[in-house]
Amino acid sequence: MLKFILSLIISGIAVALASYFTPGVSVDGIWTAIIVAVVFGLVNAFVGTILRAITLPLNFLTLGLVSFIITILMVFLTDRWVDGFTTSGWISAAIFAILLGLINGLL
Repeated sequence: MLKFILSLIISGIAVALASYFTPGVSVDGIWTAIIVAVVFGLVNAFVGTILRAITLPLNFLTLGLVSFIITILMVFLTDRWVDGFTTSGWISAAIFAILLGLINGLL
């Protein structure tokens, strides 16, 4: 249980840092960042997995570009579902997704 809570806090910090360094992405506070981390993880786990399974041959042909586009779409879906988290466009969502992955990897 402690490991799960620590993971949520680290993911929330990663979302807050990625939004701080990404122009066009804003998060209202640390609690919103933790909620964004939870929703993004759930959306990515369920919807993202289904989309990646459906587009597997195309993903193979494009060397993973389709998977990256699906991740951007998951950022937009999270933006729709969480109040206090906004993205201004495709470029901002792409930069946010890249930074979030890098920061999560480092933390």
